[in-house]
Amino acid sequence: MSVSPSSSAQAGREAVARRLRDLRKGAGLTVIELADRCGWHHAKTSRVENARTAPSTKDIRLWCRACQADDEAEDLIAQSLHAESLYTEWRHQVRNGLKQLQNRSAQFFRQTTLFRVYSSTLIPGLLQTEGYAAAVLRRVAEFRGLPFDDSAEAAQARVERSRIIHEPGRRFVLLIEEAALHYRIGDADTMAGQLGYLLTAGALPTVSLGIIPMAAHNRVQSPRETFHVYDDSLVSVELVSARVRVTQPSEIALYLKAFERLRSMAVYGAEARTLILKALEALR
Repeated sequence: MSVSPSSSAQAGREAVARRLRDLRKGAGLTVIELADRCGWHHAKTSRVENARTAPSTKDIRLWCRACQADDEAEDLIAQSLHAESLYTEWRHQVRNGLKQLQNRSAQFFRQTTLFRVYSSTLIPGLLQTEGYAAAVLRRVAEFRGLPFDDSAEAAQARVERSRIIHEPGRRFVLLIEEAALHYRIGDADTMAGQLGYLLTAGALPTVSLGIIPMAAHNRVQSPRETFHVYDDSLVSVELVSARVRVTQPSEIALYLKAFERLRSMAVYGAEARTLILKALEALR
């Protein structure tokens, strides 16, 4: 089953766009007439109505005033801001450094009792060693051209945050694609240390670790993006350009359905350990 990672954000944008279009039509205004009243080019009106451009707070107030619907403005503004908050660009997430990004989620982690993670290309952050995390975050800093590289400090913060897996009262259900065990992150020693830790952490009483074999069947409809489910209240999806926060109950249910399907493909216990040992052996 395929889940659209930005669907909550886009659905919110489209709902605002439809309401603005309805207001314009209800006022008997053409696209050009509304643009003239608002003081912008008519192409902007079309972009907003087609949900290609998110209206600013000022845009919404001008639009509602032009349609003699000022009483609609505040609700539409709140709806629009909520939609945009679901889609947070990475450049804003990391502008103050990668360490701060790790620390920002520490409190939220402590409020969560059930973590469900599907990772397609990397060992999940909750199970990363400091060396592996530093190598991952160094790549992030390089790829995004950050003005300063605090990947080493961020890796320490990530490992510190991840100590939560040793605490009672929480459950961690983690699914990893077998291919992620073979992607070389850092040098051979870094990978060996990471895979060795995976063997240890996967045996913790709070952790359920599943490995999805590369030969697993029924993969056509499966999600390809890494995603995290926190309790039943939030799904965080990692894209190249953004982190998408999904909060709609119906969409969270889709991710949970996808997660359960992926979980049914995974192997656990001795079979999972065999796949990890196979990846370790391939390093030699």
